[in-house]
Amino acid sequence: MSTEIKITAVDGHMFDAWRSEPDGNARGGVVILHAITGRIPHLADVCDQWASEGYLAVAPSLFDRIEPNIINPYTPAGVEAGIGHYTSLNDDKILVDVDACAETLRGESPVIISGFCTGGTWAWISADKLKFDAMVNYYGSHVPSRLDYKPKCPSIIHYGDIDHCVSLPEIEIIKEANPDLRIHIHSGAKHAFFNPEQISYHPDAAPKSWRQSMAFLDEIFG
Repeated sequence: MSTEIKITAVDGHMFDAWRSEPDGNARGGVVILHAITGRIPHLADVCDQWASEGYLAVAPSLFDRIEPNIINPYTPAGVEAGIGHYTSLNDDKILVDVDACAETLRGESPVIISGFCTGGTWAWISADKLKFDAMVNYYGSHVPSRLDYKPKCPSIIHYGDIDHCVSLPEIEIIKEANPDLRIHIHSGAKHAFFNPEQISYHPDAAPKSWRQSMAFLDEIFG
């Protein structure tokens, strides 16, 4: 079960995170980056889900750079607040915090970067700028505008075919710019299809995308 921990970045900034440990030896580690909603309880469940697959999981509160304990509700006002929080953050500071999380996981086993929505965008940037062994990305919302970054590790990304943030033509542009990227497009799925707390949750796409992601990691790590 996830526990709350504190992590200190190299610049002295201290932030909260969820952490889940697998039973037995870890196959690897994963840093999971939140959406514009912030470090919601659902992220603790996602950490537990990774731990059930044998991975040591950490999900930081990136909004702690603004103030502690920011959680934005699943409402239009919450979305508006979340966009404000996201746009107020500096990529360099986010990378410092992501790298601090990765440092708690690095060792003999591979370390994965993952994220949802805006967290998927930060995961995309992290996969270019930091050292990771793989990326598992869920509907990175600003990836089409951040194609100047390219993942430097084996990577998989999931989108729904009716995602209001990233259109099918934009997904094609992502694919053309990154021919080695594994892209899965899920029929009938909207943005945030993985989160069972949201009305956009898709009961077929969510477990299917998880199976595809785990199979991808099995393929590259053996």
